[in-house]
Amino acid sequence: MSAMEAGEVIKAAAAGQSPEGPPPSSRRRVVKVGTSLLRGSAERSTAAVITDLAASLARCRQRGESILLVTSGAVGLGCSALALERRPSELVALQAAAAVGQGQLMALYRDAFALRGLAVAQVLLTRADLASRRRYRNACRTLEQLLAWGVVPIVNENDTLATEELRFGDNDTLSALVAVAVGADELVLLTDIDSLYSSDPRHDPEARPIEDVWDLADLERHGQGAGDGGRWGTGGMGTKITAARIATTSGVRVRLADGRDPAVLEALLNGQRVGTEFHPSTTPLPDRKGWLAHAVLPSGSLCIDAGAEQALLHRGASLLAVGIRAVEGSFDRHEPVRVITCDGRELARGLVRLSSAEIRAILGLSSEAMRERLGPVGDAVIHRDQLVLTPQPAGGDPDSTAAGESTSGPTIGR
Repeated sequence: MSAMEAGEVIKAAAAGQSPEGPPPSSRRRVVKVGTSLLRGSAERSTAAVITDLAASLARCRQRGESILLVTSGAVGLGCSALALERRPSELVALQAAAAVGQGQLMALYRDAFALRGLAVAQVLLTRADLASRRRYRNACRTLEQLLAWGVVPIVNENDTLATEELRFGDNDTLSALVAVAVGADELVLLTDIDSLYSSDPRHDPEARPIEDVWDLADLERHGQGAGDGGRWGTGGMGTKITAARIATTSGVRVRLADGRDPAVLEALLNGQRVGTEFHPSTTPLPDRKGWLAHAVLPSGSLCIDAGAEQALLHRGASLLAVGIRAVEGSFDRHEPVRVITCDGRELARGLVRLSSAEIRAILGLSSEAMRERLGPVGDAVIHRDQLVLTPQPAGGDPDSTAAGESTSGPTIGR
């Protein structure tokens, strides 16, 4: 099927007609492929990699599954087209390279999927698109409509426009947020290593592959089990651990596998055990709290005392003014903020019911005294329905852990 014919499928669906092919099932997969794979090799070109990927994903569509693809590669293709010897380090140069490469990347995907009767759609996102609840919901609705039309959304970070403050930094994180946004059953992270290891296999001959990760704390303790993102990529195993944490806490299964061999992806998509499987939480966060925990960009912070910390942790309480000791930053009502302990640990995130100026005026006051000062504004500064606990990972942030450092702790694999 040509690209023009694939476009006719979209028109038919938009007009309420039934396009050819199987009806979409409730099963959804998000597949993420990174720069290290898309750059290809001497034996396999970028076009060949994308052709094989499209063939595997098209077979999933033929089984009635909905597929979303999160792709890197725009900067890498742009660098190749410009004959750059190294990936630029300056933001403006990265943005320019992405502008050159993004069109080439989408042309490769369009042609590869069109050969299999599928249309694709380019969806470019920045962190701000998902940090705003309104824009997040708009993005969700757009993706839902594309899936209803039988289109394969091709999602990438908008590298051409994103500023340093609004970048995801890697598409592992973006893929996890997309998986959560569309309620995916599974997130597949394709990389250039065959699984998560107990330590860096390049330096530790005793490193063992880990087939299953069941416990979030163990997952974080093993976040340093592989190297960095290489010369052209931005992610590493640390970012994949972060992505797995985001997805599994929202009930999405995560599979990590070697994407260099098309047979590996084919086996994985057919349900065979390959690579590492991160099992979803048995008590997943609901949609709004998942968004609060992972997608928002906090506008400020509230520092709380030990009593408020215990109330939030153990009693599922709302945050009251009496437990707040300090306010950092400037924000309006209904904006997201971090809730931190007096020693600087992030405990939670939530949407405030009062502005930063109003909260400063009621620090440490009882609910009755707060109402006397501000009027009928309610008791809670952050209601428990608008608050989600975000404890720090065991042993620190996995993204800041040195790559290749050996790990210890309880066994998490079979």
